[in-house]
Formats: sequence, structure tokens, C-alpha cells
Amino acid sequence: MHTLPTTLTDWLSRLETSHPITIDMGLERVAAVAASMGIRFDCPVIIVGGTNGKGSTCAMLEAILLQAGYRVGLSTSPHLIDFNERARIDGVSASDAALVDYFNKVEVARGATSLSYFEFTTLAILQLFMDAHLDAVILEVGLGGRLDAMNIIDADVAIVTSVDIDHTAYLGHTREAIGFEKAGIFRAGKAAICSDPVPPQSLLDHAAAIGADLWLIGRDFNYMGDKLQWNYGGREQRRNSLGYPSLRGANQLLNASAALAALEVLRHRLPVGAQEVRTGLVLVDLPGRFQVLPGRPAVILDVAHNPHAAATLSQNLGNMGFHPYTYAVFGAMQDKDIDGVIAQLKGQIDHWCLTDLPLPRAATAAAIREKLLAAGVVASTSKDTESSIETFAAPADAFANAISRAGENDRIAVFGSFLTVAGVMAFRTAANH
Repeated sequence: MHTLPTTLTDWLSRLETSHPITIDMGLERVAAVAASMGIRFDCPVIIVGGTNGKGSTCAMLEAILLQAGYRVGLSTSPHLIDFNERARIDGVSASDAALVDYFNKVEVARGATSLSYFEFTTLAILQLFMDAHLDAVILEVGLGGRLDAMNIIDADVAIVTSVDIDHTAYLGHTREAIGFEKAGIFRAGKAAICSDPVPPQSLLDHAAAIGADLWLIGRDFNYMGDKLQWNYGGREQRRNSLGYPSLRGANQLLNASAALAALEVLRHRLPVGAQEVRTGLVLVDLPGRFQVLPGRPAVILDVAHNPHAAATLSQNLGNMGFHPYTYAVFGAMQDKDIDGVIAQLKGQIDHWCLTDLPLPRAATAAAIREKLLAAGVVASTSKDTESSIETFAAPADAFANAISRAGENDRIAVFGSFLTVAGVMAFRTAANH
């Protein structure tokens, strides 16, 4: 018997190297171990999938349910700074000690069954939540839906926020193929909510084929708003005079409406009052999703790493008012549609500070530079020019360069991979201490 790691750091480094395939699609192994652990929930479970908007929708659900006094578990991925962010109970990240304890339990339960990093950690988090006797559990899908480890749980409500092109190596190259994968979290006879205004036919067909209770934005639930407030209308419930969510961005009412539709479905098991909805939406906080940091120059953090998210980021930047120059700190994985991201954002960016990232599957800053040049972005080496492209070894270096060059009325948009945003957040934290 191997001696088990005693710290979270050691456990995570072991998990990163123990399973030969980092993303191993298929639920047979993880479901078998979950069954042996007796993982099941008596409380309502909401599962949230989609290409973009998952994290925001989960954060709004959590904030509203916490305001209503419920004990809530929320599992999200990936994390920005600490792994512990992936397991929150009552808005607080799980402790190292608790995670180590549950990792040990999974290790014993799995026997000879090989589990990927995500499968192993998912099982630990699910059992942690089960043992906490919660009132509600919110689970964010890691990748896709149908074959994601979270899908071993039969949720009471499933939400698909948006369907767009991402993770093509695993999910397919069309919205129809990806829509089918996302719809895999739907269950027969259970509410299946889709807040994508143009859902793929494959998602509609799958919901019909299994007999899910499909809720579509524009048909079963909707929102209307003016400059000051907005209203939600569902099948049987209306919520009027709501304040805008504290999460910025044009797409947040779609996400908020999906969250309120889920709460409408569960209204007899988890009743929530009007004031609790209002307060939850105003207080919701999600780092790295069009997060505008205080101070000058303005710094925007956004984990936009596919064309759909980049289009939203571009629109949000366009709505911010005038800034003489916009600097970008950008790094991405090589399997992403980097050309598509550049196409959406090149009109908003003057100076590009490109960064390498500390993962083998990251695109190099030099490779992204070639893509920018191919897209017609002009690279000048002179310091006082209208546009430039520079490359750096780490997000902190790229950000330090942008800060050194930006005027106080300029702005710096940090976007791309979670690692890009996390690198800048860590650098800023260290600089402020």
C-alpha cells in the first residue's frame, strides 16, 4: 500500500501524473466508484452546462439561495487561484484538510479503478457535499455534458446556457454536435432549461426523445428591461422590478433568467422571496468574468477564450466609454480558435502583450503573434506608435509591461485562458502585499 499524500498540494501533484489520459471521456469507471461510495443526494440538485455563461449562472443561483437562508454546495471548474474554489459550501471554499480527507476516501473506494484528475476530484467533492447535508447542490459541468463526470448525478434541473464552438477535439466541430453533448445532462421527466436564444436542433431533438420537460428562453421564460430595472416572466411565476446583476456584461440577463427559471421549477422545495432574489443578484460576485478592477488605468479581467465569449467581451469593451488606448494581455491554449478570438477583438485593441503559459498545450506567444500579423494587426517596434505586438514569458511580465506603458485614462484587458487571468491576479496580489 502506497503511503497517501498528507497535503492538498501533494495530492494534486499526484493526481496530475497518476492517470495516463488527462481528459478521459466515459462514465463507466467514475459511476462504478460513485455507486460503491453510495453517492446520492436527497436535496434538489441543479446541474449547469453550456459553452459560456455557466459560471455566472451558478454564481447567481448560489447568491440567491444563500440570501434565502439555504445551505448550498457549489462545485465549479476550473479554478482561478486555488483548487479549493472548486468546492464551496455556504459561499466558503473547502479547507485543505477537508479535501485531503475526502481524497483519501476516494482512494480507498476506487480500488484498482483508474480515475482521471477531474473524475477523482469530482467524486471527493460530491461526497463532501453529501456528508454536509445541504439544502441545495449546484454542479457546473467541466466539459461538454454527456460524458462529463458530473453527469453521474441525476439532477432535478439541468441548465444549458449557450452552445458554441469550443473543445472541438472532444465535442465535435459543429453547434449541432456540441449541442447533443451539452443536452446529455437532461433527464426524462425533469426540467431541462436552455437560455441559448437559438438552440441547436440536436438539443431540442434529444430533449424530446428522452421526454425531458424543456424550457426555452422566449417560449417558456423571458425577460424585459429598461435602463433601471428588469422583469422575469416564467410559466407561472413573475419577478418584477429586479436590479441588474452585479456581474457586468450584455449576456447576464440571459444567465439570470435561466437561474430564475430553475428556481421557478423548484419553488415548492426551495421557496425564494422577491427580496432574496433582488439582493442575491446585486451581491453576486464572480472573479474573472468581465471583472473591472478599481483604479486607473482600468483593468478588465475576463476568461474569454473562444470566439463566442470574445464577441461578448468586445461588446462589453465597446460599452465602457472612451479610453485613448486599450492594451491586451492575452494567452491561450493551442487547441482554441485563436484566430476567431482575434477576429472578434482586434478592432478594440491597440497594443498586444502576448504571453506564454505554463502548460504543454498552451500556444506560444510567438505563435499568437503570427496569427495577429496574419489577421492584419500592425506591429510596430517604436514606443509611441498607435499599435504594437510584444511577447513575454509569463502573464505577470506581460501585465507589468502593459502597466508601465498605459496612461491613467487607458485600459488593460486581460483575457484568454484561465491561466492568463490567474497569473495576473496572483501578480497583483503579490504587488499589493
